Amino acid sequence: MNNAELIVRLLEQAGVRWVFGVPSGPVLPLIEALRKSDVDYVLTASETSAGFMAATVGQLTGVPGVCVSTVGPGATNLATGVGAAWLDGAPTIAITCNVPTPWLERRIQMRIDHHALFRPLTKATIPLRNDNVGEAIRAAIAIALEEVPGPVHLDLPEDVASAVAAEDVVETHVPRSLDAVADQAVEVVKRALREAHRPIVLTGLAMARSHASDALRAFIERQNLPLISTLHGKGMFPESHPNWCGVLGRARRSDVQAFVDQADLVIAIGYDPIEINYEEWIGRLPVVHISTEPADVADTVDIRANLGGAMDGAIQALASLPAIDNEWSEADFAGQRERLDAALRPDDGTFGAHHVLDVLRDRLPEDAILAYDVGAHTHQIATQWRTDRPGTCLATNGWSSMGFGMPAAYAAKLVHPDRTVVGLVGDGCFQMTVGELAMARRLDLAVPIVVLNDGWLGLMKVKQERKHYPLSAVYLGDPVPSPPHYFGVPCRPANNAAELAAALDWALALGGPSVIEAFIDVESYSSTVFD
Repeated sequence: MNNAELIVRLLEQAGVRWVFGVPSGPVLPLIEALRKSDVDYVLTASETSAGFMAATVGQLTGVPGVCVSTVGPGATNLATGVGAAWLDGAPTIAITCNVPTPWLERRIQMRIDHHALFRPLTKATIPLRNDNVGEAIRAAIAIALEEVPGPVHLDLPEDVASAVAAEDVVETHVPRSLDAVADQAVEVVKRALREAHRPIVLTGLAMARSHASDALRAFIERQNLPLISTLHGKGMFPESHPNWCGVLGRARRSDVQAFVDQADLVIAIGYDPIEINYEEWIGRLPVVHISTEPADVADTVDIRANLGGAMDGAIQALASLPAIDNEWSEADFAGQRERLDAALRPDDGTFGAHHVLDVLRDRLPEDAILAYDVGAHTHQIATQWRTDRPGTCLATNGWSSMGFGMPAAYAAKLVHPDRTVVGLVGDGCFQMTVGELAMARRLDLAVPIVVLNDGWLGLMKVKQERKHYPLSAVYLGDPVPSPPHYFGVPCRPANNAAELAAALDWALALGGPSVIEAFIDVESYSSTVFD
């Protein structure tokens, strides 16, 4: 067994099912080892997409997603995808296949310092040598899984990959345990609730990794508290629930902020400021922060408790607290939801992003997975799209890189082949990742990609308008009629809600990949994205 085969054996042992990447000479020993294993090598159109797909697999399964690149430009491409795993908290192993060991310090074709590149983007960056391969892989898996999960970079010289392995396959390490914070959380929350008149609960990214969503719901219901979430917190508390009151910092943010401003206490459970800093919205409200790690906050924030540790145990303990009266009413919550729903749907007579979302929500099953990209539509989806299930609304928020949506949708379909998966992207994002349609056709992934085609970089257009700048460098050009296919993947246009519904029925019945171009009016974003 050579070292490449040892690496693959250890990845198999950890439950890895796919490795995503683009081949080159230094990658070939690893690809050959994968060919002889039960782990599939998935050829992507770019290393960036490979990183996004690995991050998505890690996020959905809890098993590290794995991506691989060649030296130099392959590594720099991969870094963008790995960044999503870093700031969105997804366990990932990123392997760069490098030049032979004797050349590692030389200024030669393609070679750069991979460790300097990945150090700011990963939890650890580890050089692989003949005598440490097994130990390094086991350590990387453990580090990637430890809270907060994230990527670990491994650098594999070509001669090390082909050398005879010096170690046997052994059991992987078990991640460390988090500190218990349940008793402390119960005491501080009980005291804070007794002093507050209108407490509110906020949840976010760390809650998306929790197994205590039922306990969170029990706590909310017993205390009769309103809940808002971040983009990554969607689905951890059912958004059809009468106590759900919106998404922080996204479309119609002023409506959500006005509701938050009525509170006199924020209990943040599983909130990670990587999505939106406390300082950007909290004002003078006191905060009790309970998550897997303490919050990084400025001194201006009135933080009454900043607890980091075994969050699930704390949530389960909070669910057993006796009810403590407050001044919220069901009418407060219902009024907030009604105002929010109305404001999200401007009645201007044109076909807008909000119409697309309503058609999709009506047509897709409850457990369908929606993966979406970054842009104006991100704001609309985060607030308007409703889901009662965790892991069904995939996006990048901490990293917020365009190009995420299509790779994430295809990765989700690999993880959940029997569930409906739809990708929803803007036309700018589609331009960045359209080549991945070739991968979807090759793998026969039955995922419709709905492209919101409005001819603009819509989010930048709105930002320029808000700053009273002339529009510049944000116009993509007038949309052209849809072609019959992209890279052999069939395509249909939709110019209104009825056409979109018909196109979606067509796409879901195909049994393979498809593209629907929804030709929408960009102006609808101007009244929802930042208001």
